[in-house]
Amino acid sequence: MGCSVPDTTPIKQWRHVEEGAYAADISSDGTIAVVSGINNGINVWRIGENEPLYRWGHQGEGNNLVVSVHISADKQYVVTADREAFALWNMQTGDPEGFWRIDESNIRDVAVANNGRGVLVARSSGTIMFFEPVTQRRLEFLGHQEKVNSIDISPNGKFALSGGNDYIAYLWSTETGQIIHTFTHPSRVTKVALDDQGRFAFTADSQSKSQIWNVQSGEPVSSLKFISRQRIFTDVEFSKDGKYLLTGSPSRKVYLWDIGTGDQLQSIQVASRETISPPTAVVYGVGFLPNGNIVTESSSGLAEVWAREN
Repeated sequence: MGCSVPDTTPIKQWRHVEEGAYAADISSDGTIAVVSGINNGINVWRIGENEPLYRWGHQGEGNNLVVSVHISADKQYVVTADREAFALWNMQTGDPEGFWRIDESNIRDVAVANNGRGVLVARSSGTIMFFEPVTQRRLEFLGHQEKVNSIDISPNGKFALSGGNDYIAYLWSTETGQIIHTFTHPSRVTKVALDDQGRFAFTADSQSKSQIWNVQSGEPVSSLKFISRQRIFTDVEFSKDGKYLLTGSPSRKVYLWDIGTGDQLQSIQVASRETISPPTAVVYGVGFLPNGNIVTESSSGLAEVWAREN
């Protein structure tokens, strides 16, 4: 490739978007990808197939501006959002179940629980809305003092994890809005993630603290060990057996970590998007396939499968 860092080689590769992607998510079992393309709307793919399962449009015939995508842990629902509105989609039928506009401030991140029973919407004002589409119940979480950067929701929809510019991540109840655990950082919290099995939480800031926590006790399990001054994470996935953590980054890199020790076990470099200069790619989605291998989806518009070394 002509660069000093050798590219890692995927086992397989599929093109999901021609001109690059704005956002994507991979299901927790690594079998489904939902990709928001720059020029072709939102496409739902079964990893390994050559035609999309569904093609979705957020705003009708206008330009696609969807920048947040989240697949529920049970793969039954997907929530997509641009800066002003979010939509809930049924994965069984491929049909939308609702479209809601947010007037107060820009949408920063979204997440959806199993069966679509609850949707979490983070806003630039610092408030987070928990919304139940069926009952129309809304709860506003006002714990953050500044802009919220990242959110996640438990599969049953009862717990939310959020992190913001106030240097804090909160685990809180979507039923009462009550804070369960407070995780503090030395700088703004840029990424949070919950383990679907209810064992761990992950919080990372803009500098050097990337922490795995015991979600029941709130105590630290391990800190990710890296030499560089900072690591920014774009997606996080816990393995089902509770041994590994997978992270994506804005600079083509995917890392596999040991949850118990925080040690880095493997480094992967996804294909770059050649149409921009310098060629690079943001890793939007990471996942573990049922056979243990790793699957990624990036702004290059490619889904790639990698052999796991450990």
